[in-house]
Amino acid sequence: MNLDDGNPIVNAHDPIVLVRNAHRSFRRGNERVDVLGGLSLEVPPGEFLALMGPSGSGKTTLLNLIAGLDRPDQGEIFVAGDKVSGMNETQLAAWRTRHVGFIFQFYHLLPVLTAFENVELPLLLLPLSARARREQVMTALDLVGLTERVRHRPGQLSGGQQQRVGIARAIVTDPSLLVADEPTGDLDAKSATEILDLMAELNTSLHKTIIMVTHDLRAARRAHRTLHLDKGVLVTEPDMSLYEAG
Repeated sequence: MNLDDGNPIVNAHDPIVLVRNAHRSFRRGNERVDVLGGLSLEVPPGEFLALMGPSGSGKTTLLNLIAGLDRPDQGEIFVAGDKVSGMNETQLAAWRTRHVGFIFQFYHLLPVLTAFENVELPLLLLPLSARARREQVMTALDLVGLTERVRHRPGQLSGGQQQRVGIARAIVTDPSLLVADEPTGDLDAKSATEILDLMAELNTSLHKTIIMVTHDLRAARRAHRTLHLDKGVLVTEPDMSLYEAG
């Protein structure tokens, strides 16, 4: 795929995520807080990557930049060949719908909607017929093992089941990238293991690229690679006492 503005050509050997010299800061009163300081990163297609770091290290900021929820002050970010850092808000919204699936710690399900309706939500933004939407929703729910819970609302589901609905919603558009922010942080050990098993299966069977932020060493061990951030930069000798052993 040839891209404008000097964007790299995407093929099977190119990274699906490319971060070049990303800087990000925020204002706190009159003070500027530097969160990312010239960070660069490559993620190959099909990788399951874990990002770890203490609170305030910049890992969620990095995840948000990659997912198109935020933009860097300086630097460039490419995902699947698209220059995400160069898009305006309208372009980003349309791009996220097709290319990024989000998995959250607290699920972010609408309590008045059924599992089916929660999973269907991203598809309502796409030019699909009702029949096509139903087929994609049922396929996603089948992949996460919830076809018998399609009419249940979140309050009728366990935490693990709610997270499965969240994962089905994340994959229903067949996105290029899955981003997960502490996906097991609100689950008991058994449910967390089941969710990690499911994410590993999506990575292996569907070849989904996954970037996961976590404090949990048990979760990070399921990834192909773990990178550690501290004060906005990647570090090679992290303080492992900061993490949960699991």
